Formats: sequence, C-alpha cells, structure tokens
Amino acid sequence: MIWGWFLGMNLLTFALFGIDKQRAKQKKYRIAEKILFALSLLGGSVGALLGMQIFRHKTKRLSFLIGIPLCFLFNAILLSLLLK
Repeated sequence: MIWGWFLGMNLLTFALFGIDKQRAKQKKYRIAEKILFALSLLGGSVGALLGMQIFRHKTKRLSFLIGIPLCFLFNAILLSLLLK
C-alpha cells in the first residue's frame, strides 16, 4: 500500500509538471506552484525531479532547485520510517 501511494504520487506529479510546461508554452492557465510543491512533499518528489529534467520545467527557479531536493530527502526519510 505504501509503495502504491508513492508510485501514484510520483506519476501524478510527473504528469502535472508536463501539463504545466505545455500550458506555459501555450500561455494558458497554469498549475499553482504550491500544488506542485505539495504533491512533491506528499510523496511525488521523484516525479517532480524527473519532470523538471525531462520537461526542462522550473529548472531556473531557485525555490524549485532547492525545495524539490529537500522534498526528496523528506520523502526518503519518511519512506524509510514507514517501512521499518
């Protein structure tokens, strides 16, 4: 169940990074940064990191360059505690 949660959150977060990048290119309504950060913190940090690299999205924003790896660290600690 824990692995399913993390897998789902990462797939969702990755997809939303891609969707937000497309919306940015088309100058359409965007996904709020706080939503992207919240999903990353709730288990989607790997998806966020991959989305940043693959879609080249949010890679120049210092808040994402620092915040997403911190979310990853938090997720790794949380996952290790949950699996004990």
